[in-house]
Order: sequence, then C-alpha cells, then structure tokens
Amino acid sequence: MSSETSPPVSMRPKKTLGIVFLTLFLDLVGFSIIFPLFPAMLDYYLPNGPNDSNLLGQWIAPLFHWAESTGAANPKFMTSVLFGGILGSLYSILQFVSAPLWGTYSDRVGRRKVLLITIAGLALSYAAWFFAASFWVLVLARIVGGAMGGNLSVATAVVADVTKASKRSSGMAIVGVAFGLGFIVGPALGGLSASVNLLDYAPDLARYGVNPFSVPALISFVLAIANLIWVMQAFQETLPESKRTNETAGQPWALFKRFQSPSIETRRANWTYLVFMLAFSGMEFTLTFLAVERFAFRPVDNGMLFVFIGFIMILVQGGIVRRLAGSGVEKQLTIGGLCCGVLAFGLLAHAQSLKLFLAALACMAFSIGLVSPTLSALVSLYSKENAQGQALGVFRSAGSLARAVGPLLAALVYFNYGSDSAYLFGAALLVLPLLLALQLPKPITRLTP
Repeated sequence: MSSETSPPVSMRPKKTLGIVFLTLFLDLVGFSIIFPLFPAMLDYYLPNGPNDSNLLGQWIAPLFHWAESTGAANPKFMTSVLFGGILGSLYSILQFVSAPLWGTYSDRVGRRKVLLITIAGLALSYAAWFFAASFWVLVLARIVGGAMGGNLSVATAVVADVTKASKRSSGMAIVGVAFGLGFIVGPALGGLSASVNLLDYAPDLARYGVNPFSVPALISFVLAIANLIWVMQAFQETLPESKRTNETAGQPWALFKRFQSPSIETRRANWTYLVFMLAFSGMEFTLTFLAVERFAFRPVDNGMLFVFIGFIMILVQGGIVRRLAGSGVEKQLTIGGLCCGVLAFGLLAHAQSLKLFLAALACMAFSIGLVSPTLSALVSLYSKENAQGQALGVFRSAGSLARAVGPLLAALVYFNYGSDSAYLFGAALLVLPLLLALQLPKPITRLTP
C-alpha cells in the first residue's frame, strides 16, 4: 500500500509506535554491543603496545609515554582509556553531522525512504566490522555506522507524527524504553558473545579478516537485516505529502549554526541536552574502566552493568514518564532527573564498595530515564508541525556532539587526575544544564486531531 492510499496516521498510531520501538531497539542493540569490548580491543589491535611499528602503534606511543610520565601505575590501562575514547567518539561525530541532514531530508521525502536507506547502511557497517582484522577496516565500519546512525532522529520524528501534543511525552517515553532495552540487550550480547571466537573453530577464516570480535558483529548484522525487512514490510509512511517541506538542511559544514534555532525555548532545551549528555556519555564510556580498576570486572561483568542500568531506565520511562505524560510536568521531570545525575556522579566518585557503586548507577539510570524523553518531548512541542524531523534531528545531533566530545574529555580527566576527579568534574558540569532547565517555559499544547 502506498503512502498516498494508506489509512490516516491517526487510525494506526499504536502499530506505528510498535514498529518504531522495534526499529530503535534493534538499532541500539547493534550500536551498544561494542561497549564492553573496548578494553579488550586495544590488546587485539595493538598486542605489543607502543612497541608495535605499525601506524596505530606510532599513534599510541605518545599516549603511552605520557601515561608513564604522569606516574600511572598501569600505563597500558590508562592508554586504553584514551584509545577507547577516540574510537567511541568517532561514531558520534558522524551522528552529529548526519542526524539533522537525515531529519530534514525526511521532512522532504518522508520517513520510510530515509529509514530504509539508513538501516541498510548500518547493516553494511556491521558486515565490514565482521571482516575487520585490520584496525583501519574497523575505523571504516564505524564511519559508515555513525553516518547511518543519524536515523534515530527520523524514528523520533515518526513518534511526533503519530502522537497528539498532549501525548507527546508518552510517545517519547516509548523511545526511551527502546533505548533502555537496547542498552540492556546490546552490552549483554557483546559481553557474552565476545567469549566465542570463530578463529578457535576455524583458524583459516583469519585470511578473510575474521577476528575475535566477529561474533558480536555478526549478531549486529543479523539484527540490522531483520530490522530492514521489518520496516520494508510493516512500516507505512507517517508524513503525508501535504505536510512535507521543501526546505533543505543548509550547508552541512556550518555545524554549529544548526543550534541557532529561531525559538529560544528550543535552543535552551538543545543546550541543556548537549551539556547533560556531555557528562553522561563521559560516564558511560569510562564506566567499564572504572569497574575494571576498582572491582576487576571482566567483559561479561561489564555487560551486566549495562543490563542493570538499562533495566532501571525502562522502569523509569515505562512507569513514571508514561504515567505522568500529558500533565504538563516535563520541565519538573527534567529538573528532577538532573538533580539525580549530580547525586550519581558524586556517589561514583567515592564508590569504593560494590553496593555504593550500584546505588550510584541506579541514580544515574534514573537521571537519564527522566531527562532524555522529557527534553525531546519539549523540543517537539516547541517546534512547528512541518519541521519535526529537522527540530528533532538537531536535538539528536546535540546528543551526538556530546557523545563525540564527552568520552574524550572524560578520558583525559580520568587519564590525568584519576577516577575520583573525573566523576566530581561530571557532577560540577551537570550544574549548568540544571540552571538552563530552570529557565525552560511550559509549552503551549497544540490541539491536534
């Protein structure tokens, strides 16, 4: 059935939200499956540390010698923190560039076409990762995946297409639940599947580029293909031609101008989200290293950490946010979540026992579970009906920019001053978005059919 003859969007919002939920869930599983693997990847791609004569070894050597000069007890471990920060940031840099472009393009041609293109691109990136015996093939895979990963803004715009203004927070909570589930299943699959090395069973596969991390890559690839087939068969266009725009994304290299929205409310919400995610992404990245440093966690244990965080996020977004959606408390929930974030960072800085560590992670999960869906709902409500893709693309781009800078910034602080100072710095940083959120106005609810 074509988009022109499909039933009105208002008749099928639940079905559409279910498709978006699964699409986001599968995307996030593929994205987050790599998280527990970063510490082990340095050992694989750089087995001799800074003594390797290849290009990667030459790049890593200054970091290793810097770690030695700071008196670090384990220079190789500290070097892996920075190595992972660079690798983690690469994906998000591409998301930052591409999210508003995909969002604006979907405002012009519709959501379905863009989702199909980007999901196919994600599958291609995972296929490249499967054969990434070389570090530079892995980098290429991350570049392609990051560019296509900007489709999260399009999926979020679909939610805005099919929900009334009074139910916008509830719809965005579904997005949050998909994120939470993705962060449960992805790292868990990554940690567990990394224990299966195809080369142990078929060593000859090494000549084709198969590596110890090919099984997580294969899982991501299969999920992306399943996602692509699902969208092709079940997803109907949610943006009718009458509501599309002819506007373009403008000059893609004018990156920071995209935050200059004509709406001061949208600008403030975007900056609130950017700084919040700057702190959160830094914590998210260094968390596995913190767990290894203080509690000697293995990849499987690190995977379970993300399961714990994601489970609480689901409870918060599926229970609290969805129940309170439409009652005009988005601003209050955002402020409450930011306060929880400050507390969480303070606890993580001093968590020397596993119980306190888990309590801090629970606070952090509570924080992201409240802040992300309520801020995205506010941005949607502040924006025009025919510019939802562009507005939410800029919002997601702000998060991607934060994910590009946050891991590197956190790694540098962690590297130079230790874990205690890194998390205290994160607590201080969260004061800024808290002050911005206090100035956010209550949106005027638009009446929609």
